[in-house]
Amino acid sequence: MSVIYLLISISIIVAIFFFVAFIRAVKTGQYDDDYTPSVRMLFDDELVKKANDEHTQINENNLKP
Repeated sequence: MSVIYLLISISIIVAIFFFVAFIRAVKTGQYDDDYTPSVRMLFDDELVKKANDEHTQINENNLKP
């Protein structure tokens, strides 16, 4: 029974360690996405054009008898 208490206490310590490491990584900007915003402007026109093409196709399908 004492082994279970030992394993539970060790697992809680390890979980706390990983939680602190995660919080530290978030605060230091480890998960900030610096690349996508600079590239997104290059593909904005394609997204708008694609949306307009889909909208045009839907309207054309609705007009057919």
